[in-house]
Amino acid sequence: MRIFSYLSKKVGDLTVKYSNLPESYIKRSYEQVYWKNPVGYPQYPKAQIARKKFRFTTNRPWTGQFQQQNDINIHRKKVFLEPIGEWSFFRGDRVEVMVGKDKGKQGIVSQVIQERNWVFVEGLNTHLRRVGKDKNFPGVTIQSEAPLLVTTGVKLVDPETLKPTEIEWRFTEEGDKVRVSLASSRIIPIPKSAEETIDYKSKSLYVENAEKDTKADAATRITFDPKLRTFEMDIMESMGIKEDRVPVKSYWY
Repeated sequence: MRIFSYLSKKVGDLTVKYSNLPESYIKRSYEQVYWKNPVGYPQYPKAQIARKKFRFTTNRPWTGQFQQQNDINIHRKKVFLEPIGEWSFFRGDRVEVMVGKDKGKQGIVSQVIQERNWVFVEGLNTHLRRVGKDKNFPGVTIQSEAPLLVTTGVKLVDPETLKPTEIEWRFTEEGDKVRVSLASSRIIPIPKSAEETIDYKSKSLYVENAEKDTKADAATRITFDPKLRTFEMDIMESMGIKEDRVPVKSYWY
């Protein structure tokens, strides 16, 4: 019996890696906080009213299109997902389509939407759609790839038999975690294109920009010494100003 959950609360690991952005920044980009208690007042407990579940689509969580699709005034039909224990599909994998008009055909995974259990296969499971239509222009018809569920729509291809197979994760003698075909016991390596992000195709090919990129040694070096003082106190210390006045006592009720 399959157990399904409604939508998703968190961005997938592959999405964070593809964005090449800190996970904290992505969270701030898509979260919707409607009200929360002020920070710095111990008499107020930490509490907030915020959106807990989001409808993930092909638009990435840090974009404005994602915010529009998750507007509080937009009501959409509920989407139920089958939880996946360990993700096994990556960009660049060869898979075989198991459903639809392209059933039995093989292709390369071009995009992964982990939050919806989706993969897109190059040139397969396509449909026609019209874009740019208005009063004076009939629009242009383009061929667009539709997503496929990894639970029922696709299977990985065995590199030895070139047939669809189930896989499981195992460890090698060196301690590396690999995908192994249950049909032939062959290792299915993770493609190099899985490293691709918005900024580069491969980590080894990325060239650092001396002006903009932070060096690895600078990222671990502590450059800020926190002190229990205000901004005004720091300015006074740097200018050699000493404060001799005694502040008036204040009380909290």
